[in-house]
Amino acid sequence: MLGDEIHYKLMRLLEANPEMSQRDVARELGVSLGKANYCLRALVQKGWVKMTNFTNNRNKAAYMYLLTPRGIESKVKLTARFLQTKKSEYESLRLEIEQMHREVQARNPRQAR
Repeated sequence: MLGDEIHYKLMRLLEANPEMSQRDVARELGVSLGKANYCLRALVQKGWVKMTNFTNNRNKAAYMYLLTPRGIESKVKLTARFLQTKKSEYESLRLEIEQMHREVQARNPRQAR
């Protein structure tokens, strides 16, 4: 599932910022440059992202990362799975917090909020 999460975040980032460098991608995702490169190449291999060269003022040549139609479809599926995972995590945390409130209330009714 970690792969799904990073792929989802990477695809979301690239969709919004197709001209980002790999270094920028790594910084935004909080991963190493090597991992960013590995993940980008995996998305290219799957046919979800297309790398194209473009000329940039800072660098002579840079890459633009564009989601393919297949990539957009996959991103929608990843988004649905990611959303379901986050909703489950939220529900678990909500129940845990309620339990903690009950414990505090039982021990000291004036401190519970």
